[in-house]
Amino acid sequence: MNLNPPPPPSPLASISNPLSHSLTLHRVSFPSSISTPTRPFRLHATASTPANPAADFTLTTVTAADDDDGDTPVSNEDQKLLTLLRQRKTEEAWILYTQYSHLPNPTCLSRLLSQLSYQNTRTSLTRAQSIITRLRDERQLRHLDANSLGLLAVAAAKAGQTRYATSIVKSMLRSGFLPHVKAWSAVVSRLAASGDDGPAEALKLFYSVTRRVRRFAEPELVADSRPDTAAFNAALNACANLGDSDRFLKLFDEMPESGAEPDVLTYNVMIKLCARVGRKDLLVFVLERILDQGITVCMTTLNSLVAAYVGFGDLETAEKMVQAMREGRRDLCKILREANLRNSNSSGRDGNVFEKLLPNSVTASECEPPLLPKAYTANSRIYTTLMKGYMNAGRVIDTVRMLEALRHQDDSSSQPDHVTYTTVVSAFVKAGSMDRARRVLAEMTRVGVPANRITYNILLKGYCQQLQIDQAKELVREMTEDAGIEPDVVSYNILIDGCIQVDDSARALAFFNEMRAKGIAPTKISYTTLMKAFALSGQPKLANKVFDEMLNDPRVKADLVAWNMLVEGYCRLGLVEESKKIIQRMKEHGFHPDVATYGSLANGIALARKPGEALLLWNEVKDRCTAKKEGEKSDDADPPTLKPDEGLLDILADICVRAAFFKKALEIVACMEENGIPPNKTKFTKIYVEMHSRMFTSKHASQARQDRRSERKRAAEAFKFWLGLPNSYYGSEWRLGSLDGDN
Repeated sequence: MNLNPPPPPSPLASISNPLSHSLTLHRVSFPSSISTPTRPFRLHATASTPANPAADFTLTTVTAADDDDGDTPVSNEDQKLLTLLRQRKTEEAWILYTQYSHLPNPTCLSRLLSQLSYQNTRTSLTRAQSIITRLRDERQLRHLDANSLGLLAVAAAKAGQTRYATSIVKSMLRSGFLPHVKAWSAVVSRLAASGDDGPAEALKLFYSVTRRVRRFAEPELVADSRPDTAAFNAALNACANLGDSDRFLKLFDEMPESGAEPDVLTYNVMIKLCARVGRKDLLVFVLERILDQGITVCMTTLNSLVAAYVGFGDLETAEKMVQAMREGRRDLCKILREANLRNSNSSGRDGNVFEKLLPNSVTASECEPPLLPKAYTANSRIYTTLMKGYMNAGRVIDTVRMLEALRHQDDSSSQPDHVTYTTVVSAFVKAGSMDRARRVLAEMTRVGVPANRITYNILLKGYCQQLQIDQAKELVREMTEDAGIEPDVVSYNILIDGCIQVDDSARALAFFNEMRAKGIAPTKISYTTLMKAFALSGQPKLANKVFDEMLNDPRVKADLVAWNMLVEGYCRLGLVEESKKIIQRMKEHGFHPDVATYGSLANGIALARKPGEALLLWNEVKDRCTAKKEGEKSDDADPPTLKPDEGLLDILADICVRAAFFKKALEIVACMEENGIPPNKTKFTKIYVEMHSRMFTSKHASQARQDRRSERKRAAEAFKFWLGLPNSYYGSEWRLGSLDGDN
C-alpha cells in the first residue's frame, strides 16, 4: 500500500484582474495587554475594487529609504537581492535566495514573500509557504511585515487553501498585527462559502478582528482594518448559509457603526437567508426594499430570486418572472405578490427578525407594488437557473426545449454558454441517458462552446453510477488528451467512489495514489471515500491507516463522517471492542457519537452476538434521548440530545427480544412509539414464538430457581401483552415501571 506523505498544496486559481487603487496595511499601537512585534513595516500594496473581498494585490514601487529600517545593515548580497526585487525579477531573486546560507534582511524577506504571493502560480505559492516554514522553524517570523503576510493569506484563500489562509490571519492577530480589511475579509469570504464548519469559522474570524478594532479609542489608527461593506457581506453570507437569522440581524444593525452601508450584494445575501429559513413569502419584500433604498438592481439579484423560487419548487412563479423579463415588463413585484396570495400558507418563523430587516413587509398591503426602474432582459444565467429547476423536477424535455429556444435568441447575452449545456448534460445523466449526454458534449465542440472540467465530472459521475468504470476511464483519457483538461480532486473522488460501487478497493487505492502522484491534494471526501472502500471490503486496518494519514494532513479536518466510517469498518466484522475503542478515541477528540455511530455499533453487537453490550448501548442512547429541562444548565462538553431513528431502535429491540431481555425490549419499543416509529410487531412476535414460547414451562425446576426468574417471567408476560399474544395481563393493565430485574 502506497500511502506516502501528502504532496505540496494544490494549484492556485488564476488571478488576472487589473489593479486600480492603492492599499496600505498599517501597523498599529496596541493596548498594553496585547503583545506587539518589535519591528514596524513600511511595505505597500494595491488592491482591486474595494467591494470585492478577494481583491488582487500587488506591490507598489518603494524607495530605498522606505525599504530600509535605518538600523538594519544591508550586505552586498542583500543589496543585490533587493535590486532584483525592485526590478520585479522575482524568479532570479528566488534563485539567489535559495543560494543564501543565512536569512536575508527583513526587508528582502517581506518583499520576496509579497511578490511570490502575488505571482499566482502553484509554484510561487509553494515557495512563499516554504519561506514561512523556514522562518517558523528558525523562530524568525518577526522578520515579516503585515503586508507580506496579508498578501500570502489572500493568495492561499484564492488557491482554495482556506485553512492555511485562516492560520496566517490568526497568526497575525496573535503577533499584534491588524491585517488590512482586504486581507482578512478575503479569508472570511472563502470560509463563509466553504462547507462543513466553514461559515461558523468565518464568523469567529470576523469577530476576532472586529473586537480588536473596537479596542481603539482613536478610529483613524485602525481605519484600514475596520470592516467595510464587503467584509460585512462575507459575514452575512456565513449567517445565511447557517440559516441564523438572529445573528444576521445583529450584524446588519452593526453595519452603520463601522460606516458600512448595505449594498445590492447585502440584499442578495438576504434573499439567500429567506430561502434558507423557508420564508418564500418575504422574497418580494427584499426586492421592494432594494427599490425603496434607491439601490440599483443587478442581474444577480434577479437570478437569486429565480433560484430561490426554483429551490422552493415553485417553478410556476419562476417561469412567470422569466416570461415577464422576456416581454420587457417592469412589474415583477406585482407578480411575486400575486404568488404570495396563491401560497398564503407561508411560514411565519423568525417574524420579529424579518420585521426589523424588512419593515416594508409590515406595511406592504397599504401601498402598490413598485415597478423596476427599467426593464431587464433575462440572460443565459437566468435561463440556465430555470433549466436547473426543470432538471431537478425530472422535466428533461422542457430542459432540452429551453436549450433549443436559447439557440435562436438574437441577444448574445442570452445565447447558451457552457453552463447551459452542462445543465442539459446533467439532466440526461440524471435520467440515465448517457448516450444523449455524450451527444450534447459533442455538440458543444461543434458549436464552439468548450466543455469545462465540471461538464466532464458530471459525465464521469454518470458512468460511475451506472457501474461503467471502463467507460469512465476512457472519458478521463479523452478529457486529458483531446480537451486538454486535467482531472482534479473531484474527478478522482468520483472515480474512487465508482470503484467502491463495483467492490474494487484495489483500483480505488490506485486512483488515490495516482491523484497524489500528480500533485493533487486529497480532500476530506477523498480520504473518507477511500476509507469507505476498505471498510466495505472488510479491511478496517487499512481504513484506519488512511484515517491516520487524514489526521496528519494539515489541509483537511477529520469530521464525524470519517470517524463513523472507521467505526463502520470494524463493526461490519463484529469487532465490538475495537469499535468501542474508536468511539472512545472519537470522544477524546471532541466528537460525540450520533445515530449513525450507534447504529453501526448496534449492528456490530448483533453480528458478534453480545447482548450484554446491547444493554450498555441502550442505556447510553436512552440518556442521550433525554432533553435538558428548561432552566437546567448545559455544559458545552455535554453531548447534544439524540433523536434515534428506526434502524438503531429496531436492531436494539431485536437483540433484546432474542436474548429474552423483555423489560429493555419494552423500553425500546416505547421509545419507538414516542418518536413516531411504528415497531414491527409481526417480526417480534415471530421471534418470541420461535425462541421463547416454552421459556417458563418446565415443571422440574426447583422452587428457588422459579423464584429467581419470576421477575423475568413478569416482563415476558408484559411483552406478550404488548404483542397481543395470550398472557396473564388480559383484562387488566400492565405498567412498565412496575417490573424489576432483567438487568
